[in-house]
Amino acid sequence: MKRFLAITAGLVVCASASVASAQKLNAAGATFPYPIYSKWFSEYNSSHGIQINYQPVGSGAGIRQVTAGTVDFGASDGPMTDEQIATSKVKIQHIPTVLGAVVPIYNLQGVNGGLKFSPDVLADIYLGKITNWNDARLAKDNQGVSLPNTEIFVVHRSDGSGTTYIFTDYLSKVSGDWKGGPGKGTSPSWPRGIGAKGNEGVAGMVRQTPGAIGYVELIYALQNKIDSGLVKNPGGVFMKASIESVTAAAASMKQMPADYRVSITNAPGKDAYPISSFTWLLVPNPGPDGAKSKVIKDFLTWMLDHESEVTSLNYAPLPEAVTTKVKATISQLK
Repeated sequence: MKRFLAITAGLVVCASASVASAQKLNAAGATFPYPIYSKWFSEYNSSHGIQINYQPVGSGAGIRQVTAGTVDFGASDGPMTDEQIATSKVKIQHIPTVLGAVVPIYNLQGVNGGLKFSPDVLADIYLGKITNWNDARLAKDNQGVSLPNTEIFVVHRSDGSGTTYIFTDYLSKVSGDWKGGPGKGTSPSWPRGIGAKGNEGVAGMVRQTPGAIGYVELIYALQNKIDSGLVKNPGGVFMKASIESVTAAAASMKQMPADYRVSITNAPGKDAYPISSFTWLLVPNPGPDGAKSKVIKDFLTWMLDHESEVTSLNYAPLPEAVTTKVKATISQLK
């Protein structure tokens, strides 16, 4: 009888520990979607009593931590490469969450928002071929704008970054020199510039440095009241980043691949903003902890039912067909 009671008590303790562990999840990764993730995690905690501790340490770190098994799930703005997937200790399922835009930001006294950037000009600024704000190629795209005779102070990310992945994925599509040089990735070898950590770091450095240019997710430009530029799309239109223009870029994708790893930068069409992207949560499948896996599945389903909230933070919601497909994938997670 005593042995039975001891076993029963042990089972109760194990069950209690399992439940307790499921009340708290740890995650890490991209800063690009951090504003909407922070909102969602807070709301989910209020309604479900589940605390999700998310560290916005950049996509590169997010991928490293989730594949090493040190967090319950990760986040990235650049999909994992075939090599990263092959070397991961756990199988990872990409779950697209929202769409956003990366915008060029700048600090030019006397120049209002809406400076225009052609793709080759943007690439050559970061390659170091265009070094002054009154360069003839910039002036050609911005007739009537008094561009200062000021050196361009280039700012880029210092950490492994999904925002950088999106930006360099775009540059690799529009510039042969970029594709054959730094190329696309979360941590390319930058030809010039000063690094800053996170979207917040880039925004802060550009804001405090006259003559600076950088790139951030749209909401960071809006929150910091920093001027952002229009980028010429394949349709020949200098397009402003917006929910509508990011949605138009997503509409160019005719079919979502089964693993959800897709690029929509430089999307065709006159209405599309060219530096647009999905962002993903990276979920171990199967998860190492059954109780936590159940909570993650519940959160992911809840998240998709709250897509309408994303526009308040200037993200675009997933297309309806993608949402339906993702829900089916979530239901099959183990």
